[in-house]
Amino acid sequence: MKNKEIATIFGRIADALEFKGEMFFRVLAYRKAARIIEELTDDIELLDQQDKLRAIPGIGEGIAKKINEYLTTGKMKKLDQAMSDISKDLLDLLNVQNLGPKTLRLAYDKLNVRNLTDLKKVIANGSLANQFRMGEKKVDNISKGIQLFEQARARIPINIALQISEQVITYLKKAPGLTDINASGSLRRMKETIGDIDILVAGKNGKKIVDYFVKLPGVIQILASGDTKGSVMIQTDEHTLQVDIRIVDKNSYGAALQYFTGSKEHNIRIRSLAKEKGLKVSEYGVYKGRKRIAGKTETGVYQALGLPCFAPELREDRGEVQAALEKRLPKLINYHDIKGDLQMHTTYSDGVNTIEQMAKAAIKLGYEYIAITDHSRTASYAGGLNEYKLKKQWDEISKVQLKLKGIKILKANEVDILVNGKLDFPDKILKQMDIVVASIHQGFKQNVTQRICDAIENPYVNIIAHPTGRLISRRAGYDIDLEKVLEHAAKYHKIMEINAYPDRLDLNDIWARKAKEMGIKLAISTDAHEINDLYWMRFGIGVARRAWLEKADVVNTLPLQKFIRLFNIED
Repeated sequence: MKNKEIATIFGRIADALEFKGEMFFRVLAYRKAARIIEELTDDIELLDQQDKLRAIPGIGEGIAKKINEYLTTGKMKKLDQAMSDISKDLLDLLNVQNLGPKTLRLAYDKLNVRNLTDLKKVIANGSLANQFRMGEKKVDNISKGIQLFEQARARIPINIALQISEQVITYLKKAPGLTDINASGSLRRMKETIGDIDILVAGKNGKKIVDYFVKLPGVIQILASGDTKGSVMIQTDEHTLQVDIRIVDKNSYGAALQYFTGSKEHNIRIRSLAKEKGLKVSEYGVYKGRKRIAGKTETGVYQALGLPCFAPELREDRGEVQAALEKRLPKLINYHDIKGDLQMHTTYSDGVNTIEQMAKAAIKLGYEYIAITDHSRTASYAGGLNEYKLKKQWDEISKVQLKLKGIKILKANEVDILVNGKLDFPDKILKQMDIVVASIHQGFKQNVTQRICDAIENPYVNIIAHPTGRLISRRAGYDIDLEKVLEHAAKYHKIMEINAYPDRLDLNDIWARKAKEMGIKLAISTDAHEINDLYWMRFGIGVARRAWLEKADVVNTLPLQKFIRLFNIED
């Protein structure tokens, strides 16, 4: 499949056009095409052969012709045109927070900046700060953006790591002599970014398993290949990453899985507790003197210490061991507990699929309700809805609702919190909505805390979406006093969102747990822009479990009738 390849090309065209100062709607058209194709489950080559490219929602005639051109000739004239005189290293700098296309263009024209090394040099010698309308403060913000950029490049997003891990595990399950296999490390604990992928295996004849492993498709370098360990570098479309496997005896598999899952701090706590009980815990088992008393299963390892088997997401030494000893460990929310998704976008704004398509996809997931939350009018860059278009959308929701049984489609909106602190629609419109999701998309340094607090006070606002505004790969987030925002949410009984989009995961686990402790209810929503994005819910659940959240802490675990009563929605 060449879906990813073509999506990358359209993304590159968008970057180049933005750098050159092209009209924003042209840039947006290529970005949208990139996202559509990247998330397409069908083989784009096959669709082209069947003359069905135009049947892909959101793909127009011009984009379809460019796809066909590339699949037929291996080239795309628009890419060559857009990339003329621009290097990939230069365009990658557009992913640096606080470095917009205008500033990059200035650095390119005036200071001959062509890559990250050049950019660091002109920051260090002060020449960038001396440019017109720059200054030390602006350059300092770019420096912070570079730090975030480099950190992001060194780690892998949870969704990419999980996908690769699952592919590797599926491949390895066919290895000769393998009996057990599982991901370990921070991936198993569902951290938001991952360093290397670590996989633990139990089986006979480790050498054969390792030999099978290093033949994994996508391997570009074999780092190690022995009897008990294997290590390779894998190349994906966007990432080069290391995957390690370790082979252990089946009688030590549980102890090894506990040990290599970590975290380091959790394991230190466990070993300390074992020592108090006259025991020793290692990757080989639990020992009393020289006798191994547990190790075959993780459950057995923890039981030997008088503990329950901790969910991997809890193993961070944040009080979980003490809570277990005091029998107050939470019963964590689970993946099957979710009954609906409260943020998604359709073709009415910047989404790919129609209302009906999103609803049908939600039915397949077993959901009882969804909220259609296209952007409000000020978000014109994302096709935001004015009042006329909003009413038109609601009419379509009513029609689709009559067609589909077994799901409630809520009339909602992701309403911008404006720079002046007001909401993008007046109260007379807001009060007609089933759900109002308020969020900030502009003015990230302009009185954000007070603006969100003002929105919280609005009687018609239900949920505050992606409260810190961060993008893990490129943006630290708003200048916000989140403690004050949460205090306000608790006072006015408003819901805070855990946004499951893998590059947001906002609120993060630390703040989501803080919200729970303050009595604030949360919603886990995908912010889906096409049907495949609905599966991002698993990443939001991962955050919630790391935050110690239980089913009762999350509003969209409620069955439909209880949910309707909570929000006073007409049935």
